[in-house]
Amino acid sequence: MDLVFFGIQGSGKGTQAKKLAAEFGYDIFEAGGELRKIVASGSELGTTVATYIDQGHLVPHEIIMQVVKEAIALRPKSAKILFDGIPRDEAQMEDFNAIMAGSGRDFRCIHFLLDADEATKRILGRAKHEGRADDANTEIILRRMKTFREKTMPVIKAYEKSGKVSEVDADRDIESVYGELRRVVV
Repeated sequence: MDLVFFGIQGSGKGTQAKKLAAEFGYDIFEAGGELRKIVASGSELGTTVATYIDQGHLVPHEIIMQVVKEAIALRPKSAKILFDGIPRDEAQMEDFNAIMAGSGRDFRCIHFLLDADEATKRILGRAKHEGRADDANTEIILRRMKTFREKTMPVIKAYEKSGKVSEVDADRDIESVYGELRRVVV
């Protein structure tokens, strides 16, 4: 069964995804990473995506969903996929659900819970240690968190209503969070 990871920026879901993938063989689909791979491929779709990214614009919904569809089609049916960063809003959720159903893939969701203050502290710390410029700008951080609350939380709530969501307390050290994640997933 595939997994979909949700969590406010700074919740550590990317770190946990890598740990889970290493131990259980999940193939990580991280939207930003997939877009970069497509740009690097030099394909027609890659050139189109590059135009949006280079101008600092969000890649349109239709293109993102095409990327998801292609990424699923390129993986063997037996592959376990861990989705990180998709779906981000209700329109993406509708298309994602249709793509998954059309591909005969089932999934469950993991929501990494962390309050905004702790998340901001983590992000600013990460910016200092890893030199990530986009993480050092508090205004950008707050904008991303607002987008998460307004656009992604309704997606999580919809999946909760259908019984697809398990919650993991992300306000602990990496190993403790991973221990809970393993119990939830296995």
